[in-house]
Amino acid sequence: MSIKLYDLCGLDESFRFSPTCWRAKAALAHKGVDFETIATPFTKIKEHVATEQKTLPYLESGGDKVVDSFAIALYLEEKFPEKPKLFNGPEGVAAAKFVQSWTNTTLIPLIIKLVVKNIHDSLAATDQAYFRKTRENMLGARLEDVQNASQENIEAFREGLKPLRTMLAEQRFIGGKEPLYADLIVYGTLKWALKTAGFDIFASDDPVKTWFEAIDQRYEGV
Repeated sequence: MSIKLYDLCGLDESFRFSPTCWRAKAALAHKGVDFETIATPFTKIKEHVATEQKTLPYLESGGDKVVDSFAIALYLEEKFPEKPKLFNGPEGVAAAKFVQSWTNTTLIPLIIKLVVKNIHDSLAATDQAYFRKTRENMLGARLEDVQNASQENIEAFREGLKPLRTMLAEQRFIGGKEPLYADLIVYGTLKWALKTAGFDIFASDDPVKTWFEAIDQRYEGV
């Protein structure tokens, strides 16, 4: 079975920066299924995505077409039940939904302040115009006025990781002894931050850094 994942890219096609695409890629790696990524800039998404929802990640598997990282994880869990579990049942799905809500509403706004202009600068000119217009409308400010990698903003981001840091004092992963999709939601988001911030977002002694690196090494190449 040929699986293709359309993955957001910058001017340099090797530069990938989408937190939700990393969630999907990590889910595929967790399942241990072969897949290829298709580098897709913002202004080419509509040409590739064969559904009404024109966002990434977008997965094609045979005749199946799936948009949205959480939907892709659910699809993989059903399609490959014999492979390592992403959720461990409906309770795991419910827990992952909470983790995704926390990540999207708490961590991502803190990360945007550290990376949004960097992302713009990595794009082709046509994608820069699209990105600036849509993000400035969303943020209500110029990108130059939003991004500020001050020590105060870095510390605010690190403080935002406190719930995860506290939990890691008692168990190795959000999923317990092994990572589940709940882990991959946060992992993909922090991978985005690391790739686009231009500096190490973690304090050297942060348990979250140890947790992140354990997952990153497990899914090497994602």
